[in-house]
Amino acid sequence: MLTWDQLLGEPELEIRLLRKGQESRSAAERHCAECARVPLAGEHLYRFDNDSVCALCRGKRSGVPTAVEPVAHVEHGISVRRLGLPRAA
Repeated sequence: MLTWDQLLGEPELEIRLLRKGQESRSAAERHCAECARVPLAGEHLYRFDNDSVCALCRGKRSGVPTAVEPVAHVEHGISVRRLGLPRAA
């Protein structure tokens, strides 16, 4: 049986996997309505009516934002957490 590596070659396979990951991540992530940039974890998105703008584009909007939302890490909520184990002395 042929593998993907044999059919496409390693560079082509890497490029396809990177594009697939980027497309799925881009569809799920929130982005700025002004510049379409995806803010990094720890930045804030400012909500104006139905649009969210990043801190860089915040100055382009007049008025007070209706909400300020911190951008969580991609693994927020699914990462490995330490249990309440006793600490070593």
